[in-house]
Amino acid sequence: MYNKAYGIIETLAPLHVGATAGEETGNLNLIFRDQFTQTGIIPGSSIRGRFRADMRSRHPGEEQRWYGHEAVEGRQDGGTTEALVKFEYASLVWFPVFCPGQPVVWVSCPLLLKRFKRLAGIDENVPAPYTAQRGLQGRQMQDRGKILFFNLGFLEIENEENLSQWIPHGTDLDANKLVVVHDNDIAMLHDMALYRQSRVKLLDDMKKVDTEKGAFFNTEALPEGSILVFPIALKEKGWKPFNEEQNSCELYFGGLESIGFGRCLVSLAGDYQ
Repeated sequence: MYNKAYGIIETLAPLHVGATAGEETGNLNLIFRDQFTQTGIIPGSSIRGRFRADMRSRHPGEEQRWYGHEAVEGRQDGGTTEALVKFEYASLVWFPVFCPGQPVVWVSCPLLLKRFKRLAGIDENVPAPYTAQRGLQGRQMQDRGKILFFNLGFLEIENEENLSQWIPHGTDLDANKLVVVHDNDIAMLHDMALYRQSRVKLLDDMKKVDTEKGAFFNTEALPEGSILVFPIALKEKGWKPFNEEQNSCELYFGGLESIGFGRCLVSLAGDYQ
């Protein structure tokens, strides 16, 4: 029997968790994606690695107990132990998309909200596709719903519903800027919203592109303001991954921290202390 908890990640800067090999030799460095919705995820191993490293720096040795002992050379059984805390991948709940006139709306779909509902214990039914709250700004069409315009098209709001129950704790999203779209639309909107950066490698001794080692590459990342959720299972209570009495903390995930990526606010809830 496990104690159940969950975490909410709000990106405070673009977040790149994905391919890093070959970064200096070109190509587009993609983020990890969910195989069904094709939206960005953070693997459980990346989450555990960050929590483990953070605890090791503050309370050396404690990380062996909560996250499992690493292999010990020469031990017949390897020396490893089972982790008391188990993480699964983080999936998106809401992510921001540029929308002329708003200028930003936060978008989700029933598949993503269904996972959030299960983890957070929400009693409400998952909103139908093309649902927004009454206060959402948009062009009102005669005898029809509101129309939202995006860079690559428009979307008609068919249902109005209170969405405040779907705002994760620890975030301050405006319910009047939330839009639930169809599962078939989420991948396209997600790709429209991604943060992308093109970079070049310069020579070490002058401001000139290094054409011999591969000079041009692109990186994509989840945009600032994305909200993700991940489940946690614990074999014992008393886990305090942050400072005493804190249930939220800023942590860095993924790569490219030195150039402005990866800063996130992590909030925990559930039965873990």
